[in-house]
Formats: sequence, C-alpha cells, structure tokens
Amino acid sequence: MTDPTSLGAVLARYEADSIHQLPAALAALHRLLPVRGDPATPEDLLALLRMLHAIARRDLPLARLFEGHVDALQIIARYDPAIVQGAEAAAARSGIFGVWNAALPGEPLHIVDGTLHGGKSFASGAGVLTHALAGADTVDGNRLVLIDLAASRPAIDRSRWHVVGMQRSESHVVRWDGAPPASFGFVGDPGDYAREPFFSGGALRFVACHAGGVAALFDHVRDHLLTTERAEDPHQAGRLAELYTAAESAAAAIRTAAAAWGQPGFVDHVAAARMIVTACAERAILTAQTAAGVGGMFITHPLSAALTDLMVYLRQPMPDAQRMRVGKAAAGGLLDPGL
Repeated sequence: MTDPTSLGAVLARYEADSIHQLPAALAALHRLLPVRGDPATPEDLLALLRMLHAIARRDLPLARLFEGHVDALQIIARYDPAIVQGAEAAAARSGIFGVWNAALPGEPLHIVDGTLHGGKSFASGAGVLTHALAGADTVDGNRLVLIDLAASRPAIDRSRWHVVGMQRSESHVVRWDGAPPASFGFVGDPGDYAREPFFSGGALRFVACHAGGVAALFDHVRDHLLTTERAEDPHQAGRLAELYTAAESAAAAIRTAAAAWGQPGFVDHVAAARMIVTACAERAILTAQTAAGVGGMFITHPLSAALTDLMVYLRQPMPDAQRMRVGKAAAGGLLDPGL
C-alpha cells in the first residue's frame, strides 16, 4: 500500500490545473522536507536536490514555487534565527513563503518614512504566497524585508505574464504604495542575499529543477512511444536513448556539484552544472519534439506543457557570466574533468 504522506502520494493528489490545490500541495511538501535550514553536509544538500528533482519531474511550476519556499525559509534561518520558529510555525499552518527579488524597472522597492513603496517583477506565486522576502532600498543599502502579504497585500498586475510555459507559476508584477511598517520586518544585513556559497546553493536548487524537467521529457516520450507502439522503431529507440543520456547527464552534473558543498570550488561547480544541464535540456527539447512529432504539440498532451515549461524555466539570468566563470576556473585548474 502506498504511504499517503509520501512524496509520490502528495504529487499524485495535486491537481496541476487547479491553482486552488497549490496551498495544500505546498504545505504537504513542506512537511516532507529532508533538511530544515542550510544543509550541513553534501548528503543533506543532495537529499534536498533529489526532492526538488522529483517534484520537477512531475510538475515544473510546482517545483518552482516550492524551491522559492525553501529559499525563503533558509534565508530566514541563516540571517534571523530569532524569527525562524515563527516562520516554521506559519509554514506548518499552510503558510507559503517565497523570494521576490527581480527588480521592476523604474519602480524599485524602497522604504520611505517607514513605509514600503514600489514593486517587483517575476514575483512567482503572486496571489498564492502568504509571506515574501524581497530586497528593498533603504538608507543603509538594499536589505531583505519579510512581508506579511495578508497584512499588506500588493497590487498584482497579471497583464504581463503571457508566456508559452510556466504560466501556473503565477509570476506577476507586484506593487506596494505605503505598506505599513507593522506588515514587514528586516531580515539580515545589506548584501546578505547574494552572499556565497549560499547564493550558488540556491542556483543549484533551480538547476536540479531543470534536471527534473529533462527527466520529465524522457518520461513523456517513453510513454508516448509505448502508447503509439513505436518504441521498437530503431530511430525512435535511438531518440529515447538520447533522452535517457541527457537526463542522466543532467542528474550527474547535479550530484557532482552537490558533492562540492562546503569546499572552496563549490561556486565554480554550480556554474558548470548550470552549463551542463542547460546543454542537456536544449538537446532533450529538440529530441523530444522530433520523437513525438505533432502529436506532442497538442495542448492536451502531457509532453506539450513539459516542453514549454522547461523552455521558459531554463531562461535564467546571466548565462554568459556562468560560461566565463567556468572557463576561468578551468584555466586556473579549479575545474578538472575526471572520473
């Protein structure tokens, strides 16, 4: 009998097409977290990454929101232990956390006379989250603020999020116009958000989600070929082999980077993992489209959403900077391929 509290059971209960199922699904996933706070060991980190990979393999938008929830709670535990118990208690009561730190051009989030003004773009989970961490400009520099979204609801602009994939991540523009000081509080010091190695640890989490998205393409194409009785075709068997190779290579890159947690070269390994997983994903997208043909493009086909969600989620900022970092680390002997 399947354990109703297991990860597989939670994901099976989640109805991907219903935004109303998100709070319950995210709360159930929170209870299954293998690590609270920052991972102490590479094994702890890998356990968390495997969970994110498994969620993404079933549903990338759900994985995106859960990764943000994990990110927010780790930041709170790291920089403000005094409030972590309250945050964990809120999460246990189905509170959903996230990090909103993408700038809104011309309307930066800032604090004036103790009140919150301005906005953020790409605010995933807008309308779903109960608490958001966001960087706000202050007289002391940019600082993270934890916002109680029930006490200071932002205006949500849903007019911009018209993309081919990841629609269900609800990544909208949010704005405040004088949110009261009682509705938010500072977390950490200026510059804490981008401190290493934690910032790269966050990058590795979303790369694990990307890798789960690659595995999803393998799953859907395999199922499609079996259903259409084309799996024995030698060309299709070759394409399925290519998809397996891409998914396994992406997973291997995550394992390699996770093993470097706590070591000086961790940040470089994460940059390399981003490059490897992106290359695997782009190859897998093309192969999956070729294998399934037009049939996989129908919006009712599960491959269709898996393709478009991954295409959008892959577009993380500064890919060229990651390539330059990997090249520099390789030239300096900090990255060396080996077995």
